[in-house]
Amino acid sequence: MLNDFLEWLTRSPWTAFTNSHEWAFPTIQSFHFIGFAFLIGTIAITDLRMLGFGMLKQTPAELASDLNRLTWIGFALIFISGPLQFSADAVTYHLNPSFRHKMAWLTVTVLFHFTLHRKALRNAVPGVAAKLAAVTSILLWATVLSFGRFIAFI
Repeated sequence: MLNDFLEWLTRSPWTAFTNSHEWAFPTIQSFHFIGFAFLIGTIAITDLRMLGFGMLKQTPAELASDLNRLTWIGFALIFISGPLQFSADAVTYHLNPSFRHKMAWLTVTVLFHFTLHRKALRNAVPGVAAKLAAVTSILLWATVLSFGRFIAFI
C-alpha cells in the first residue's frame, strides 16, 4: 500500500512538472536551503543568546519574539519545499537511510523545539537548564542538516 502511494506520488502532476524542467528541482531545493537558513539561523541566534553570546540587551525570549516571523517563514519554506523534493523520486528517497534518519531527527528536533526549548526560552535569566536546552537545540539541528546533506551521497 505504501509503495502504491509512493509510485502514485512519483507520477503526480507536480512531480511531472518538477522532473520535466531542469531548473524546477534546483529551484525548489534552493527554497528548501533558504528555509533552513531562516529557520535554523534564527533558532541558532536565540540559542547563542541563551548561552550568553551577543545581543545582551535583549532577553532570549525577546530575541526569539523579534525573530519569530523569520523562523515561521523558514518553517513554511521547508515544509512546502521538502514534500515537493520528496515527490520527485519518492520511492528512492523512502529507501534512503539518510532520508529516514533526517525525518526521524527532524521529528525529534521539532518536538524538542516546541516543548522543552520554548519552556527554557521563557525564563528571564537563562540557567543551566536553558543552556542545556540551547546546546541540545544546536546539536539536534546540526544532526538534521547533516543527515539531509548525506541524502545525495547514500
